[in-house]
Amino acid sequence: MAITYELIKTCKQTGARLGKVHTPHGTFDTPMFMPVGTLATVKTMSPEELKQMDAQIILSNTYHLWLRPGEDIVKEAGGLHRFMNWDRPILTDSGGFQVFSLSKIRDIQEEGVHFRHHLSGEKLFFSPEKAMQVQNDLGPDIMMVLDECPPYPATYEYMEKSVARTSRWAARCLEAHKRPQDQGLFGIIQGGEYADLRKRSAEDLTSLDFPGYAIGGLSVGEPKHIMNQVLEETIPFMPSNKPRYLMGVGSPDSLIEGALRGIDMFDCVLPTRIARNGTCMTSNGRLVVRNAKYARDFSPIDENCDCYTCKNYSRAYIRHLINTNEIFGFRLTTYHNLYFLLKLMEQVREAIREDRLGTFKEIFFEQYGFNKDKPKNF
Repeated sequence: MAITYELIKTCKQTGARLGKVHTPHGTFDTPMFMPVGTLATVKTMSPEELKQMDAQIILSNTYHLWLRPGEDIVKEAGGLHRFMNWDRPILTDSGGFQVFSLSKIRDIQEEGVHFRHHLSGEKLFFSPEKAMQVQNDLGPDIMMVLDECPPYPATYEYMEKSVARTSRWAARCLEAHKRPQDQGLFGIIQGGEYADLRKRSAEDLTSLDFPGYAIGGLSVGEPKHIMNQVLEETIPFMPSNKPRYLMGVGSPDSLIEGALRGIDMFDCVLPTRIARNGTCMTSNGRLVVRNAKYARDFSPIDENCDCYTCKNYSRAYIRHLINTNEIFGFRLTTYHNLYFLLKLMEQVREAIREDRLGTFKEIFFEQYGFNKDKPKNF
């Protein structure tokens, strides 16, 4: 099997899992945050910088790479790893989220989705079989099935039909997957906020025996307590001997809450996206470095951070760069935010190892400025 999961320890305080995922391009520790490299690059970062901050796996996007430059070009280059000069694990999402979220005009049929290119307006068609063909050509270590991504909120009746379609599409993806010996394919559990539909989706997908499972359809506008409740209701139906991936989640509080409930993998564009607006994650909460009050502040972004940015540059200098649209400024804030989350996950893993993740959460939330239900930041 291309992807295997090794459970190392369960936290006695919370039940969180410490583990390793083994892939054809190496092993990564879990719980792990995956920086997002949508178009075969993590915006403004080089692969060497990602390795410096110990990014052990990154994510790229099937939909965007299918459109530009085209999976045929990536395949001709020798696959995504060689194309982007990254020799560690890569996960590609199926493109389903983009098909459903970027195209305002779409027609969902049993065979797939007819929609329009989000830039050119060209008519396009995407199916489970196409999603597999594109990902097989891209060559990541971990691929995702094509699922339907319903909006939040959705009615029970709509979600029930959507879950059934996602299950049928998952079976078609499994059948169309041409490289199971060197690419692992993960199923995606849907069902919205409805516990019985989440259970049904999980049971449908686990019966297909994927090497890993994701929880989709969260972090799409629902309150945080709903997301946590869905995790608690869904994870018991996920295999304990396979990786569990929570898609599209990257705020510090949600990473800790997810790990605490037994999630192994996370991804999100949040840290890179807000970095380009001059917003930084720090040990004391959010800091918007472009603000005028930092014009003469010559301290680092975060006094408690030892990343390249914080060791070498001041808030005043970074503010100047951001406000004059200098690319170096975006690079510095991006480096810091990614480093912050990767270091946070390292601290989470250490807390699990020492059976104190619940205590770690309390201390972190108090320092970071989160209250019980509604975080002040992000």
